[in-house]
Amino acid sequence: MPVPRTRHLWAMAAAVVLTVTAPATTASAADAAALREVLFVANNWDGTADVIKSSGDLAKIGRVNVIPDKDARMAAINADPIKWIYFMAIRNSVGEGHDQFADDMYSTPDGKSVVVSRPSFADVVSIDLASGSINWRFPVSGYRADHMAVSPDGTQVAVSASTANTVHVLNINTGKQLGSFATGDKPHENIFTKDGKYIWNMAIGDVNTDSDAPWLDWTKGDRHITVVDATTYKQVKTIDMRDKLNAIGLTDYSDAVRPAVFSPDESKLYFQVSFFNGFFEYDVATDKITRTKTLPKNPATSDDRTTMVNDSRHHGISMSPDGSKLCVAGTMDDYATVVNRTTLQEGPLVPASKPYWATVSGDGKSCVVSESGADQVTAIDFATGQKTVSVPVGDHPQRVRLGHVAADWTSPSS
Repeated sequence: MPVPRTRHLWAMAAAVVLTVTAPATTASAADAAALREVLFVANNWDGTADVIKSSGDLAKIGRVNVIPDKDARMAAINADPIKWIYFMAIRNSVGEGHDQFADDMYSTPDGKSVVVSRPSFADVVSIDLASGSINWRFPVSGYRADHMAVSPDGTQVAVSASTANTVHVLNINTGKQLGSFATGDKPHENIFTKDGKYIWNMAIGDVNTDSDAPWLDWTKGDRHITVVDATTYKQVKTIDMRDKLNAIGLTDYSDAVRPAVFSPDESKLYFQVSFFNGFFEYDVATDKITRTKTLPKNPATSDDRTTMVNDSRHHGISMSPDGSKLCVAGTMDDYATVVNRTTLQEGPLVPASKPYWATVSGDGKSCVVSESGADQVTAIDFATGQKTVSVPVGDHPQRVRLGHVAADWTSPSS
């Protein structure tokens, strides 16, 4: 009869599907079980990455040298007068007298490699976490690499080439360029939307000059957000915060968007700007700044804009997974604080030495900030706003990113 025959065919088809897919599912589960979630800490001035526990006591697991090819890179720079000039310019400006060897980093989905942007070497490299050797190297356009972002599926990494006003998008496993797009002056932060469809890039302009007075703001360059399609890398729109700030009477505020974070539904963007001790809430749908939060100043911090490192009074912002709390790194004011997103009321000001970045722990319970002035990372409980632990890391930690290593991973012997 027709109906039983149809059911029989469906049953056979289901059995075939299960037979084919079961091994892949089992392998995938096994791979996941073999990985350990960690935090990678980019120690910019000494060219290392500390690997620490992603939650709890943040205990150190190991360390990776991200400049194993330093001698070869320096030989190439010394042989090229233009490269040498830019190398020294980075050291004496954004590097505050130091070379910048590890700005940003992400691990590959399989936990076998870590991909690192190296500003002074103007490149991105993939480091094998087992051997410590370089898998691939991608020289960026121009003379400096900066912030990166990884796609939600972990297969693409976007890196800002700050002197070329370009963002490169690379295959994270091979280092091959998938595409690139033009930005405003000095591209900085990159963010993939959670569906992986778009990339937002924030251009911060020239942050190394002393023309910091509001009336000289025009000398800082073209600063805007560029939004592109993450498949075609074609521009979808640009957003200039200048007119948004002017509309709420903040004509003397910089429109250089620094670190930023979306709300869980991506309807709101919370962002910092140069020279400002606080942040803004931007409504994506209405294209307007909806709220301003001014955070306390440290009485010991000078209001002289020329004293603010790379124009960033506050640099680092993250959000708890449920979207209820923000965490802000008050870089020049030497504190970090948790802010209630509904009321914008800040919690305790947790003392921190030049905190340069803020991220979220693996369990989502804490904000983790890098204290670049104290060479440590510190966890702050989202619920209480209180510090829970600090752990020592390398010289001048900046970006801190969640990632994975093999469950039994130890530092490469090299």
